[in-house]
Amino acid sequence: MAHCAAALLTMLAGIWLGLGAALAQDAPTSSPTIAAPVMVDGRQVFVLSGTPSFPANDRAADVARRIVEIAQQSDSMTLDVEIEIDEFGHSVIIDGEAVVTATEPDAQREGLNSTLLTARLYSGFIQDAIRAYRADRSDTARQQGLVNGMIWTGLFALFTVVLVWANRRLKKRGEAIITRYLEQVEEATQEIVRTRALIEIVSVAVQGVFVVLWLIALYYYVSVVLFSFAETRTVATILLSYVTDPLINAFRAFVDYIPSLIVLIIIFLVTRYLIRIARVAFENIDAGTLRIEGFQKHWVWPSFNIVRAFLIISALILAYPYIPGSNSAAFQGMSILLGVMISIGSNSVVSNVLAGLFVIYRQSTNIGDLIEIGNNLGVVTAIKLTETHLRSTKNELISIPNAQLLNSEVTNYSQYIDGRGIVLHTTVGIGYDEPHKKIEVLLIQAAENTEGIRKSPKPFVLRKELGDFAVTYEINGFSTRSEKIPRILSDLRANILDSLHGAGVQIMSPNYEGDPETLKIPPAEPIEDTPEAKAGE
Repeated sequence: MAHCAAALLTMLAGIWLGLGAALAQDAPTSSPTIAAPVMVDGRQVFVLSGTPSFPANDRAADVARRIVEIAQQSDSMTLDVEIEIDEFGHSVIIDGEAVVTATEPDAQREGLNSTLLTARLYSGFIQDAIRAYRADRSDTARQQGLVNGMIWTGLFALFTVVLVWANRRLKKRGEAIITRYLEQVEEATQEIVRTRALIEIVSVAVQGVFVVLWLIALYYYVSVVLFSFAETRTVATILLSYVTDPLINAFRAFVDYIPSLIVLIIIFLVTRYLIRIARVAFENIDAGTLRIEGFQKHWVWPSFNIVRAFLIISALILAYPYIPGSNSAAFQGMSILLGVMISIGSNSVVSNVLAGLFVIYRQSTNIGDLIEIGNNLGVVTAIKLTETHLRSTKNELISIPNAQLLNSEVTNYSQYIDGRGIVLHTTVGIGYDEPHKKIEVLLIQAAENTEGIRKSPKPFVLRKELGDFAVTYEINGFSTRSEKIPRILSDLRANILDSLHGAGVQIMSPNYEGDPETLKIPPAEPIEDTPEAKAGE
């Protein structure tokens, strides 16, 4: 066991390492940022390239800081702009302060032929950013921002009131609909608690939806109000980007995925239609409307389950390439890991399922048959894919794994070689002093008096053994009532006792050591039928 466990852990560790390698290969490799935007008040001014000594992010942040410092120095919309050449390219100077130097990588990225043209382009962007910065902080802009904030606050308050009203209205409406539809069920079953519980579940679900809607509205309300003021516009831009950008990306991904989604829907609809056709066909076979020669009735629904499983597996195989992320190494690695885990944990289940198919289709055991397997004797009530159910003679439910049923010796008392039925038998030991023909006549008479044993073919006696102290006789009788074997054998043994004791024959089995002084035979007085005896029968 220890070696098996170690091998299993080693295999799982190897799979996990392989999965990690696949994830590592699938993950994008990190590389230095080659360009970064210059952001002022949450707006992009232009994009700068980076150098090995001055990364793009640091360079863009430094330029943005200089633009803000220049914009804060005055409220005038008139700017003094100069462009000078230096060792790295052309520098843009605003109001006597150097803001940015346009380099060759910047010119190449902008698609321009010289750093001079690039500097002129950057100069226009910078002037617009400075004027916008100063305009956003004027008294007029602040008043407009305050008005916008008040308007959005009123709209949000109105939305909150409408949402609360709709929540209450929809809650009452839903309770009324559920109560109306379940009123008849309540009257029939008197199960008011279940109806109330369902109403509570629906109410909580509806309230949860409205809470989510209100939180989303609150999020965008705060972002828009913050965006109305220049000082908080950067925070608003960050807040909006946290939710809006992922939503936009998700929407774009969904639009790109629509063709694959259509294929998946078609596969689903076709598979569902084929399963429905198969169900109708097997229902007609079960009802006898459609007949197939040699097809047993108890094969109907197991065969339908096999066909349905085949259709579903085929659909999954066809749909696999269209599932999002199916081409990624991570998805494939997880699929392999899941498959290995299922295969390791379902060995016994798979063996029982395969054995169940053999049991169903080999016709050696059918529903309603009386079978004996090991120490279990009972009538087959159900044959499932993994187990077979027996109802014992004591009215007990016995579950037999199909693998055991397939690999064990099974005695079927309900299927006969010919029309005579099965042979029921029991043995009895009689002393050598009794003529064997007399004993045979008495045993046959006892068999013929037993209900459930056929008169034709006639019962017969076999002399099984000439023992040390007695002759062992076996009485055999044909019966077609296999469902009552225990009762028939019990009546047969009772009739044997009555027949032998009535003839003064002493039974010497199971053991004999010497002749007793008197024969061990009960008095031949008939026992009246009592209510207890009749009830026992």
